[in-house]
Amino acid sequence: MTPLTAIPTLETKRLILRAPGPQDHEVFAAFLGSDATQYIGGKRTEAQSWRYLCEVLGQWTMRGFGRWMVTLKADDTAIGLVGLHQPLDWPGQEVGWYIWAGTGKGYAREAGQAARDYAYETLGWTTAISMIDMGNGPSVRVAEALGAVREDDYDFPDHGPVMVYRHPTPQEVSK
Repeated sequence: MTPLTAIPTLETKRLILRAPGPQDHEVFAAFLGSDATQYIGGKRTEAQSWRYLCEVLGQWTMRGFGRWMVTLKADDTAIGLVGLHQPLDWPGQEVGWYIWAGTGKGYAREAGQAARDYAYETLGWTTAISMIDMGNGPSVRVAEALGAVREDDYDFPDHGPVMVYRHPTPQEVSK
């Protein structure tokens, strides 16, 4: 695999998935400083959110894939972070989503599907997982809407157990 330095832009019916940038930090920091982060490790300070945003960008360089900021087509303000993720201690290549504005409108499913399609069609992935914190019903519903099924839980030594959802293979998706 050759790591990418240019981050592609994806487009869906309602959304744009684009490279994160410094213009996104304010809304990203507001999200990461809120109670909405209960399922993703908890609140972070403004400085921690900046470092996290830089980590998001670094994944693209180190792995050749990563996560995109999600915006509505009519407005470039980020409403979420969705995409592909695989830190060293992850049990597989993940499709993940955080939506912090306009929840309940299917944006996570729409963006998650675009990210998974990119992983399968462009990167040649043959499988993908989504790791979901215990009790995160909305993310479970997104995973299931994408056709993912629950496997054995994964136990992070410093975080505890998370649910693992396996996505359909590219062949199963194309049926």
